[in-house]
Amino acid sequence: MTDWQGKTYWLIGASEGFGAALAHQLSKVGVSVILSARSEDKLRQVADSLPGQSRILPLDVTDRAAVEQAAQQAGEIDGMIYLAGAYWPFGAEDWDTEKAEVIGDTNFLGCMRAVGAVLPGMKARGHGHIVLTGSLTAYGGLPGSAPYTATKAAIMSLAESLRCDLQNTGIEVQLLNPGYIRTRLTEKNDFKMPAMMEPEEAATKAFEHMNSPSFARAFPSGFSLIFRLARFLPGWAYFRLFSARA
Repeated sequence: MTDWQGKTYWLIGASEGFGAALAHQLSKVGVSVILSARSEDKLRQVADSLPGQSRILPLDVTDRAAVEQAAQQAGEIDGMIYLAGAYWPFGAEDWDTEKAEVIGDTNFLGCMRAVGAVLPGMKARGHGHIVLTGSLTAYGGLPGSAPYTATKAAIMSLAESLRCDLQNTGIEVQLLNPGYIRTRLTEKNDFKMPAMMEPEEAATKAFEHMNSPSFARAFPSGFSLIFRLARFLPGWAYFRLFSARA
């Protein structure tokens, strides 16, 4: 079990939903949290509701200079958790290039900007904790979600590569791959979402993982088996199972 008392964590994408719930989880155990997202008003509401110390850093993750400036303002941190995300449910049938670029810029490029902004300080201090948020969709392509699914696969690969690079440096890298969480993003879906989690449940599972030495956690565990095992299917079987036209 990690001793969280007195640690400082920067949560990017913490104005509501999963991010806000994880901020509460960390605040309860004595972590001083720095909250970032685009909406200053929402961040202030979350900060005011926390039991422990917090401060807000409004931030647009699509702006590299803003991310770098925010990292300087955050100062010496023990960990950074990237939770920011954009999503619209579409794929090849109704492709929207503008929205696809927003998804890519927010979910993946924003993540790389954040990692790049905090790594130098962590390397100089010889310790740190980077937690990236993927998705069960990262395990394989799915119909009707090509841009979003691609960004989550990229985040998983990024986290794996960072873990390889930073072994034995004092900087721990972990990956969260959650399933459906009840948020403003999943409200956009018009299909059945099995094993839906409330943000608080997802935050509890994320915090449990952060207390472990394991690299990745996919949850909920039972539902995640479908996606994890599908990686081992031959191509013809995978596409027959998941294709929108199967």
